[in-house]
Amino acid sequence: MSAERNPSFVLRAVKDVVLEDRDIPTLKDPWDVRVQIAQTGICGSDVHYWQRGRIGDFVLKSPIVLGHESSGTVVEIGSAVKNLKVGDRVAIEPGVPCRHCDYCRSGAYNLCPDTVFAATPPHDGTLSKYYITQSDYCYPLPQHMNLEEGALVEPVEVAVQITKVGNVSPNQTVVVFGCGPIGLLCQAVSKAYSAKKVIGVDISQSRTEFARRFGADEVFIPPAKPSDMDETVWSEEVARIMKEKFDLGEGPDVVLEATGAQACIQTGIHLTKKGGTYVQAGMGRESQNVVFPITTACIRDLHIRGSIRYTVGCYPTAVDLIASGKIDVKRLITNRFKFEKAEEAFELVRRGEESVIKVVIEGVSS
Repeated sequence: MSAERNPSFVLRAVKDVVLEDRDIPTLKDPWDVRVQIAQTGICGSDVHYWQRGRIGDFVLKSPIVLGHESSGTVVEIGSAVKNLKVGDRVAIEPGVPCRHCDYCRSGAYNLCPDTVFAATPPHDGTLSKYYITQSDYCYPLPQHMNLEEGALVEPVEVAVQITKVGNVSPNQTVVVFGCGPIGLLCQAVSKAYSAKKVIGVDISQSRTEFARRFGADEVFIPPAKPSDMDETVWSEEVARIMKEKFDLGEGPDVVLEATGAQACIQTGIHLTKKGGTYVQAGMGRESQNVVFPITTACIRDLHIRGSIRYTVGCYPTAVDLIASGKIDVKRLITNRFKFEKAEEAFELVRRGEESVIKVVIEGVSS
């Protein structure tokens, strides 16, 4: 064991990443497990830390391993572990909360201030050969699910949480702003929950076309804003156009915003029906402040929620949605890279090409 390597993809500083050998991590708690990572998806937050060094209050001050959307095989278990055995293939939930605070005890562990979350400073992520986590945050995969699907349980779980916050229910009309990975998955989860009509919105022709094939019943590309019209006035007009085009009456029951763009936020508020629910999941640019149509939100008595990470029950639900075939996450994967080419994979995601939806990195093979 002493001669074995633990190659890791390390963010040393802003725009400075390197492959380096690290010590093989050891179990420190009876509930710990060591997982050999098999597949890892790249998330926008990973790229953001690489390029910017921070997201909100989480600031890179020392080197960390990147990656948090991962699956793998259990190679060692602690003395107290009963739910897993060596050889089990698992999806890894990347955030382990304290379990003791009021947030955790209420089930809202996404708000726990002491969560150890992979690849969120100062904690290491999963882009290593080996990763240590707690056994109850690993979820065994059914035999018919492969490890690529296991890695994409995490973004499905994000969409499960967003739809949970939005209380998406059968026979509702749902509009999702954004046809990137999370927006696409919000559309697919909403359809899996028997929403009557799901509409995906994006400025990209290719992404809206994919959305129509993947999970949306209808798609919409907003028209260009006239040069002489104020953006806030135009957003209200776009909402009117959408209501008319898709026969939405007073508006959809639920709007899920997955872009963070001011124009989408404004249009989404104007679009939501009276008493409806608007969920903000897209965070937009760092330190971005937006002009928000608060009067409209008030007089329409909108339920406005933010969504971050996941809460109790989301991960098992995400595994079930994939395992049942209701969501075919393999269709999202557009690019695959060997571990040694991790920086190339990150660079591809950074460029934001319309044809790139989900990029995965294969684990260290030997």
